[in-house]
Amino acid sequence: MKFLEPAALIETLNWRYATKQFDPARKIPAAVWSALEDALILTPSSYGLQPWHFFVVTDAKLKAALRPHSWDQPQVTDCSHHVVFAARRDIDAAFVEKYLARISEIRGVGVESLGFYRDMMTSDILNGPRSKWVQEWAARQVYIALGNFMTAAALLGVDTCPMEGMDPAKYDEILGLPAKGFNTIVACPTGYRAEGDKYAGLPKVRFPKEDLLEVL
Repeated sequence: MKFLEPAALIETLNWRYATKQFDPARKIPAAVWSALEDALILTPSSYGLQPWHFFVVTDAKLKAALRPHSWDQPQVTDCSHHVVFAARRDIDAAFVEKYLARISEIRGVGVESLGFYRDMMTSDILNGPRSKWVQEWAARQVYIALGNFMTAAALLGVDTCPMEGMDPAKYDEILGLPAKGFNTIVACPTGYRAEGDKYAGLPKVRFPKEDLLEVL
């Protein structure tokens, strides 16, 4: 396994920015996009439950339908891939069992040996205090996926723009998400920056490290 040098990581993160103008003529190559799909799937989540789904919009007409409900931001139609991050609506015992079955399949262990894990999840997100705000919990998990995706994209030289400036209910309606069991949380146009985007070269504005980080 070959890892980045620290300086290369910081250089990449400084290169990344919330892209305001995408080059509509540039599309993400299939091999690069496949790696980004895998990065989404490999995102960590609480209990490993993955209470999300990623809807990748590449159809021009569908992107055009979403743009008016995205504060008319041009990134939606100009990007290569418009990724909609959605949270699962039904986090229930059946979903937990589906996850346990997947653990059994991948790791070659009997489902019966995972009883303690079932009880842990059930007593927390299904029946415990967290069950009262489990949808908010799921939305928080989705943001882990967003951050992971944006970093992975930057490491591959792909631009992104995290987008909360949109109407989730309209996205749900246009994409038919409630019938699929999901709700829109956030979106992320993805592609390559246009040469004329003035924001690309602006220095990042961050508070000093000592204002944000404390070693205890």
